[in-house]
Amino acid sequence: MHVQLQPAAVRRRRHGRRSPPRSGYGRPPRRPVARHRLSDIGAAGALLALPLLLLAAAAYLALALVHAPPAITVAPVARAPGFRGPRPSLAWPAHGEAAVGVQGVGLIGAHGSSRPVPIASLAKVMTAYVVLHDHPLGGRSGGPPIVVGGDDAAAFRADLAAGQSVVPVRAGERLTERQALEGLLLPSGNNLATLLARWDAGSQRAFVGRMNAQARALGLTKTHYADPSGVAASTRSDAADLVRLGMRAMAVPAFARIVGLTRVNLPVAGSQFNLDGLLGTDGIIGIKTGTTASAGGCFLFAAATRAGGRRATVIGVVLDQRGAGGRQDLLPAAFHATTALLAGARGVPARHRLIRAGETLARLRTAWGAAVALRATRAVSVVGWAGLRVRFAVVARRSLSPPLAAGQTAADASARVGGERVTVPLAGAAAVGGPSLGWRLAHP
Repeated sequence: MHVQLQPAAVRRRRHGRRSPPRSGYGRPPRRPVARHRLSDIGAAGALLALPLLLLAAAAYLALALVHAPPAITVAPVARAPGFRGPRPSLAWPAHGEAAVGVQGVGLIGAHGSSRPVPIASLAKVMTAYVVLHDHPLGGRSGGPPIVVGGDDAAAFRADLAAGQSVVPVRAGERLTERQALEGLLLPSGNNLATLLARWDAGSQRAFVGRMNAQARALGLTKTHYADPSGVAASTRSDAADLVRLGMRAMAVPAFARIVGLTRVNLPVAGSQFNLDGLLGTDGIIGIKTGTTASAGGCFLFAAATRAGGRRATVIGVVLDQRGAGGRQDLLPAAFHATTALLAGARGVPARHRLIRAGETLARLRTAWGAAVALRATRAVSVVGWAGLRVRFAVVARRSLSPPLAAGQTAADASARVGGERVTVPLAGAAAVGGPSLGWRLAHP
């Protein structure tokens, strides 16, 4: 039997299968990498990423356009801290302490040791101030009645025996608050200081506590009260503190009216005269005298003057003035020192142009580089003198955002001169626009 062997390739072809070509050592050849397929995938990915990039760019642009730019800032222009020139030269007394200022403005100057010294009956200024603080008097009202008690009558007799300044009273006498204050401030009754202290606070000790509390509240750091009349040498103050107290007291209408009287009529004491011998001369309108052996001659005074056509009040004090003779020369010595000091002081306050209309007081600045001057919309004049300190401040009216029109009010400048405060609106010298598109894109 003859068997014919056929090649494997023939057998596979007959059965419908193709034999893969062989090469090398009989292993099938590797298939080539489909590089064109990778290229197709990369192109498709780029096409998919492009819309995302465009969307992100559009979102960035929208954010840059709608995002509010930083607020506009306001920067004040540097100015001199006060009025230029030498401080006023005044005729200060050769002995003791003195100070002088202008009501509502501040202290012109002080002279002497500036240490607390006995102040005699100048203490009654605080006594009256506390009483009027606790029991205000309106208009010409007499205020509530005060009945003189047995203790008050006894205090009068004791003070009289001690050689103190007194106003006669009698148990059962009825004084109004105003009458009691008149007897305290004009003839300077020490016994009425005690009467008012008991009436106001229940006891002299409690009232003295109120006096010292009020001194602290007013910033009188060198002032201490030991009694309501000032007869105690331990009741002390300095010249500057007393001027400040005088300013506050003269701002109370009832007080100013009383110390401006030359005489009063009281129920038991009858006519009582003001010990202020200078009242009505050199513009003097009050306020209080005082003398003791330890305090010397003291005078706290107020004088009317004119400054730039407007009324101003000079407040001053002289302390521890001594004459050539004994106690009878103490008050004349104080009056003499006052006359010399006041002769120069009344001419010190004057109207000064503080701000000119159109003056640049501040500048608007933006984060994108714009800068615009802010100018005063009106002129401002105040009472002052050379060397007086001025405190300036500039405050934006609101959070400023562009656009701002030229002439638009954007801030206010305020100046404080002593106790006086003035304000002037500031307007932009030019318009302020918003930032450019390029700046917005760089600062989203």
